[in-house]
Amino acid sequence: MRHGKKFAHLGRKTPHRKYMLANMACSLIEHKSINTTVAKAKALKRYIEPLITKSKNDSTHNRRIVFSYLKNKYAVTELFRDISVKIGDRPGGYTRIIKLGNRLGDNASMAMIELVDYNTIYNTGSDAKKKTRRRKKSTTKSDIPVEEAVVEESAPVEEAVVEESNPATENSASEDVSENKENEKKTEDSDKKES
Repeated sequence: MRHGKKFAHLGRKTPHRKYMLANMACSLIEHKSINTTVAKAKALKRYIEPLITKSKNDSTHNRRIVFSYLKNKYAVTELFRDISVKIGDRPGGYTRIIKLGNRLGDNASMAMIELVDYNTIYNTGSDAKKKTRRRKKSTTKSDIPVEEAVVEESAPVEEAVVEESNPATENSASEDVSENKENEKKTEDSDKKES
């Protein structure tokens, strides 16, 4: 009976399953993301996350423990050298599973499992700005000093005025000014003639 056994058997005997998960974990460490079935991705997540946690503390003992699971010294070296540095401040949840749909041949549900910190699409700007917990604060207009409020309100208006002006209106304005000057000259000439 299988009372209390909650891990996924994946239709394999124990030695085959262990070597398959070790091989998939090495591939994930090397390539940072792999495509597989959803069941294998979930099993791999449970397999590799404790190993990544072990890699945060670089000691000979932890390296030997991780090597007993992965059985690949290059993967262990990369895990302890590169990946542990990048995920050092993350408290857990080092991998992400994204479902991809069904496979054409046998209609198996496929997924991509990846290391969270190595995805450049989702993590744009995460290096520049560190996320912290936020609490909602209510701000009222009385909290903002009057000078800042005036500056903030007037800045967009000036930009809008600059954007609206175009060369055609500037030319017509200059023509109006020149016409006014001509009219003034005519009135001055007529005043001189009268006197």
